[in-house]
Amino acid sequence: MRTLFLFAVCLATQFAASIAQAGDVAELEILGFTRDGGVFAFEEYGIQDGSGFPYANRYYIDTSNDSFLKGTPVRVRLDDEKATLDAARLQARQKGEAIVSQAELSANRGITAGSNPVTELSADPHRIVVNPRPIFSPVDQPLEFRLDEIGMNDTESCASQGEINGFRLLRIEARDGGTTKLLHEDKAIPKSRGCPNGYRIGAVQTFSMDSLSAYAVLIAVRQYGFEGPDFRWIAVTGRL
Repeated sequence: MRTLFLFAVCLATQFAASIAQAGDVAELEILGFTRDGGVFAFEEYGIQDGSGFPYANRYYIDTSNDSFLKGTPVRVRLDDEKATLDAARLQARQKGEAIVSQAELSANRGITAGSNPVTELSADPHRIVVNPRPIFSPVDQPLEFRLDEIGMNDTESCASQGEINGFRLLRIEARDGGTTKLLHEDKAIPKSRGCPNGYRIGAVQTFSMDSLSAYAVLIAVRQYGFEGPDFRWIAVTGRL
């Protein structure tokens, strides 16, 4: 009986240790586009490791120039361990209504043409190729994106955080014989991104009116966290 008890304690200790090293992986919620495809919005939310505070952030991006709309991102964190995640998300949603209505985004969510969550181990985290719309046989050229990490260890504020990286995102133009188009390349790491260690492509969302008109590439950003690696989300958008 004592042996069984000690075995159970050992298992419980190992389980607690695994939870303690879980880190904070933000959930991704794709909100959608405006009716003309001019704005793309998404939400990330979760419980902050270390503090236990619930947070919810909403991002509204102009797809014509890949820039945030005025007054965004919307960031909510409730500095109370008893506060609920639902309460944080509700506050973020209410603030977001002043920018683009939830109803318009929900009516124009678009298509998740590709998805590669951070738990996926078999897919290439730095390359994705999708048929942008669920039409078979396809009427669109494939969309291919490739992500390269760029070493930026000279970032002074991140000196104690190990290897620090920015990123470069390319689109491969199939119709032009595989030529590449640069969509984004970090020259410096914005403060809002913290001290990123790595990146992976998490999803591709497309939007169509009469034809394919806009896209968003969702990228998971890995950082050092209090209890393990943290993941947050950013997006690179464009028109077609």
